[in-house]
Amino acid sequence: MEHYARRAITTIRENYHEPLVLDDLARSVMMSKFYFIRVFQRTTGVTPGRFLSAVRLHEAKSLLVHSSSNVADVSARVGYGSASTFSRRFTASVGLSPTQYRRIGRGGTGEDPHITPFAVERGPLGSVAGTARVLGSSRSPLYIGLFDSPILQGQPAAWTKLDGSGPFQVADVPPGTWYLHAVTLGARTSGDQWGDSPLLVGTVGPVDIGADERTRVDVVLQQEDWTRPPVLLALPGFGSRPARPHTAETARPAGPYGGPGAGYRTPRQRTVADRRLVGV
Repeated sequence: MEHYARRAITTIRENYHEPLVLDDLARSVMMSKFYFIRVFQRTTGVTPGRFLSAVRLHEAKSLLVHSSSNVADVSARVGYGSASTFSRRFTASVGLSPTQYRRIGRGGTGEDPHITPFAVERGPLGSVAGTARVLGSSRSPLYIGLFDSPILQGQPAAWTKLDGSGPFQVADVPPGTWYLHAVTLGARTSGDQWGDSPLLVGTVGPVDIGADERTRVDVVLQQEDWTRPPVLLALPGFGSRPARPHTAETARPAGPYGGPGAGYRTPRQRTVADRRLVGV
């Protein structure tokens, strides 16, 4: 069933700016809606809606750095009908507002994103220990954190940094169910920009962490593949320039309303039916 999920992901990546409907995606791979959701989630670890949302926000990151579009236009170009909703979700997922991300992403400010775990209540805490192994060459710090999502986004519950492969320990983890994410920057593949370097990532979870318990978790980092939702969190030390967006002005023929391509609709043109969108 993996090829059905792959076909759906291709549709999402090519048409994320459209008001994609779950029923249409399921029909495109000749499945019932509910069976399609199960197959998709088994392959990617997330629902189609969460995957679409991650793709949209990832493309927005690139547009903010590489295009002159204002935040409202970027919001519309990646499929959001409300600029305020877009800004809220972008900030919660990336850790910076769209304006902050643009300023840092274009460089020259000397700023860097800061990763701050959220405040935890007093009480017994757990910890995670294990070994991180990188398949390939790393050219940046290796970050490991516990998050509440299978997508690398938002604030971590706890966070640590390594110089490279080896043993690690993450202390002061609140009891609960978490996803362990590890990420580093691989060796350049071409050119001389940070954006040319692949991310090496690893995810383990869900992992249950108990109070006053030390949980063993080993993780392997390797280059992102097609099944993974994009990394959304802005990471310190990873350079300032993300890869160029698929929605760059020259990437698609202009649509009838100046959007990224045929079928694009401005927020004003979207209908009540759009409430059935795959994206959340």
